[in-house]
Parts: sequence; C-alpha cells; structure tokens
Amino acid sequence: MTRFDADDSRERQKLFAEAITAHRTRGSAFTTVEADHDPDLDGEDSPAPWVQFADKTFNLDVVGDELDRLKDVVDDFPAFRIDQLESPDEAEATNVRITARSDANHLAAFADRVFREVYERDEDYRAWVTAV
Repeated sequence: MTRFDADDSRERQKLFAEAITAHRTRGSAFTTVEADHDPDLDGEDSPAPWVQFADKTFNLDVVGDELDRLKDVVDDFPAFRIDQLESPDEAEATNVRITARSDANHLAAFADRVFREVYERDEDYRAWVTAV
C-alpha cells in the first residue's frame, strides 16, 4: 500500500480493498479503517468511528440507532451475517461481529456503506487506514 486515506466513494472503496488485500497477503492480525472525527456526529469526547476486519469478520462498535441501521446494511449483503453482539455494562456502545465471506471489493463496499449509512458520514468523508 502506498496511500492511506481517501475522500470520495470510489477511491475509499479502492483504498479499503487494498487494505484488506494487504492484510490477507501479510497475514496480519487485522486491518482498521477510521473516518475523520466529526464532533457534530461523534460528540466532542467520543472517538471517530472505525471498522476492523480480520479472518472473515468485521468488528465495530455502534450506539443507539446505529445498530438498526447496521442491520439494514447487513441485510443487503446476503453472504454477511451478524454473529455476535456484546454490550458490557460499563460501555455505552455495542460491539458487533459480522461474518463476511467475500472478495475484497464487496468487503470494501460494505465498509464504505457502514461509514455512510450507519455512522451517517457525508459522501465526501475522509477515511484512513490506520492499521494493516
């Protein structure tokens, strides 16, 4: 990988697919993508949303209505399914694990939709690959 951020849908999906491919090729533990922090959407003290992928599984945290929106996105990807929801008492978010058996391009399309539809990012949001 030679670049680590993108801010339009086509370039983000290409970036995400490259990160997933690099993760698989290197046999790394996971790859993580983050959206730029938006205080209006995320709150001042909350972290930017992130999506992690490892071993055919997406991992992400959602709060409130985000879980319902995530279920709607997963429904559009027949090869994906929510396998685990964890909501520890001390945490505000629900950790979600989604099994996703697909090629890098479909995985990338899913990740981009998660940021746009679940985390309500604008079409031109900037995403960063923060770990491969």
